[in-house]
Amino acid sequence: MAELTARDIMTPDPLTVTGDLSVTDAARLMVENRVGALPVLDGDELVGIVTEGDLIMRDVKVEFPTYLHLLDGFIMYPPATARFESELKKAVGATVADVMSSDPVVVEADTSVGDLATMMVDRDVSRVPVLDGGKLVGIVSKSDIVRSLIAEG
Repeated sequence: MAELTARDIMTPDPLTVTGDLSVTDAARLMVENRVGALPVLDGDELVGIVTEGDLIMRDVKVEFPTYLHLLDGFIMYPPATARFESELKKAVGATVADVMSSDPVVVEADTSVGDLATMMVDRDVSRVPVLDGGKLVGIVSKSDIVRSLIAEG
């Protein structure tokens, strides 16, 4: 029997979003469709992936900027301001683009399941978009790999 590939076990034509979608709408899509990740497209190009973890952000610790007290006025220390705005934006997460992982780990459709499983462990990812000729054709999750092992056994 030929070795299984990403194409054999992937969920084809996954639900996708664009970076300008609100985080609230992305979360709603995940819940309604029972998916844990949404590939982010710009036209036909995969530009990122947004996962449940990106949306939950339970452990976000926003450090408020340093203020300098000067002549009865308060001045925000600029480097702290930029970091604060970045952290706050990620915490509030106005859009998918604000919270997504850009440049996601991807595989080609003909990647073997063994290589795919190894890569997911090595890179510590739970879901991987599958490309064919640079186009998104599917997504593979760790549970897809487990199901394929059970089916083979």
